[in-house]
Amino acid sequence: MSGQPMPCSPQEVGALFLFEKLEPEQLGRLCAAGQVELFEPGPVYAEGEPATCFFVMIEGTVVLSRQVGGDDIEVTRTSQPGVYAGAMQAYLGDRVRQGYNNSMRVTEPTRFFVLPADTFAEIMQDWFPMAVHLLEGLFFGSKNTQAAIGQRERLLALGSLSAGLTHELNNPAAAAVRATSSLRERVAKMRHKLAIIAESPFSREQLAGLVEIQERTAERVAKAPSLSPLEAADREDLLTDWLEDHGCDNGWQVAPTFVQAGLDVDWLDQVAAAVDEEILPNSIHWLNYTIETELLMNEIEDSTIRISSLVDAAKQYSQLDRAPYRVVDVHELLDSTLLMLSGKIGQNVRVVKEYDRTVPAVPAYPAELNQVWTNLIDNAACAMKGEDGTGQGTLTVRTALDHEQLLVEFRDTGTGIAPEIKDRIFDPFFTTKPVGQGTGLGLDISWRIVVNKHHGTMRVESVPGDTRFQVLLPLTAEAPPAGSEEPRSSEETA
Repeated sequence: MSGQPMPCSPQEVGALFLFEKLEPEQLGRLCAAGQVELFEPGPVYAEGEPATCFFVMIEGTVVLSRQVGGDDIEVTRTSQPGVYAGAMQAYLGDRVRQGYNNSMRVTEPTRFFVLPADTFAEIMQDWFPMAVHLLEGLFFGSKNTQAAIGQRERLLALGSLSAGLTHELNNPAAAAVRATSSLRERVAKMRHKLAIIAESPFSREQLAGLVEIQERTAERVAKAPSLSPLEAADREDLLTDWLEDHGCDNGWQVAPTFVQAGLDVDWLDQVAAAVDEEILPNSIHWLNYTIETELLMNEIEDSTIRISSLVDAAKQYSQLDRAPYRVVDVHELLDSTLLMLSGKIGQNVRVVKEYDRTVPAVPAYPAELNQVWTNLIDNAACAMKGEDGTGQGTLTVRTALDHEQLLVEFRDTGTGIAPEIKDRIFDPFFTTKPVGQGTGLGLDISWRIVVNKHHGTMRVESVPGDTRFQVLLPLTAEAPPAGSEEPRSSEETA
């Protein structure tokens, strides 16, 4: 939108705080190169357009806003003369994309001193060459530092996740190894008992009946009911008495295994009816080894399923072999991230999932959303750490619909965020963690992923014992173009 040209007064321009130190000759050059324009209420420029002009307000009211999740969010509203916006980084030339990083409109007739971007860059180079070099160094140095530390933070997070995953994999793997060793021992003993039974004067019918009981015993192991500790203890006592009454030594050692398999006195009566009394003890021990082998094979199966689940979670978390931008179920992403971070969360932190399974899938970059979940869960775990370094509290992960957006909320019972720093937590390099434990980029990276890349929203509410980070994602969106991220900063100063 073009304004109405008006006379440019060097004295009026020189009264603005941005130009108050300039010499009369410099003010004259400004008026000759630029012009004063009057804008009626309405838009001046829009976010994303090529940055062609540098604006300095002389009088009026200006509003700066940014697009967040398809909504125009007001960032600044001011009537202070001298505030500026527009092509502020024109002096960097083609090394950065020269576009308006926000939208500007005026709410009343407003006069601006307007300077073309290329002229502004030329004047900066001529008048302030040292300042331009310092600004360039600050801009690119900060950008490179942020990229390097961001990469370092990702590597640290990867190392932490790898350590946690290794720990989680070690437990079921070690259990499977132990179970395999015990299984080999039980099979050997079962072969020995079978040899003893085979040497006994069994009829073919008795042997067939015993084998049938063995098969049915193995089947009952898979269908064993879940008993309370009191119920299991009562049943063990009954089985122990039965075994002692029928001449089985060490019945108290066998009884817990039979109870775990879901066997009772009636079942043992069937065994006693199928075999002769003199070989009943060996038959009981043979069935005991049968049950133990079944239980050990179940343990091995559970361990290998656990390992497979962890590998699947790691694959889901890293999004291997998946399209970078696709429609995803956030619950799958949340579950994989929680599983990957279970070691870091700790056993004393209770994780509560309040999922609304009716919410639809959303278009997103799943690997990057997993990074957001990782940062927020990690911060929550740190906030609930006591003085001894162990976490204790409750982490609640909730999903819901919120005004045509998908809400993902992380609520922790930690110490909370102090009101005086609440507005700074999303700033780059700002951290409340001890030295060496945080770079201050976790929330900044999360903001960029959610707001800049997914056109969503991030917000935080916090009081001691109840801190809630909320991520709002649009239900429908187009894939942002590659490299579309912009710095999350206002281009207006006061």
